[in-house]
Amino acid sequence: MSKESGEKARGKEAGKTAITAGSEPELSRQVGARAARKLKARRRGTQTVWSGLGMIGLVGWSVVVPTLAGAALGVWLDQHVPMKHSWTLMLLFIGLIIGCVNAWYWVDKEDKETHEEREEPGKEKLR
Repeated sequence: MSKESGEKARGKEAGKTAITAGSEPELSRQVGARAARKLKARRRGTQTVWSGLGMIGLVGWSVVVPTLAGAALGVWLDQHVPMKHSWTLMLLFIGLIIGCVNAWYWVDKEDKETHEEREEPGKEKLR
């Protein structure tokens, strides 16, 4: 075997070792992350239909309560402080906007928590 072919063979072997060695830590990190997510899910309990409905209810009530409060205040103001325009419609619309912003806040918060859990599965949140 010539000197050149020996160097090429060693270079190929070294290249294979470098590729394998570089991918092993990545693979073990991914496997570790999945295992940590599974363990965390078991500790938290499984997501049931009721917990999903509870989240839908939370978002729904975060819209409904400000909307109804605005309408109720508007009805009271229409009776006690007459105005050219309807207080009820104006405050109903303002309550709806506040409720939608509130719902957006809750959904965004849950989305961020979900993404943080996927990115850093080993990191526990302190509450």
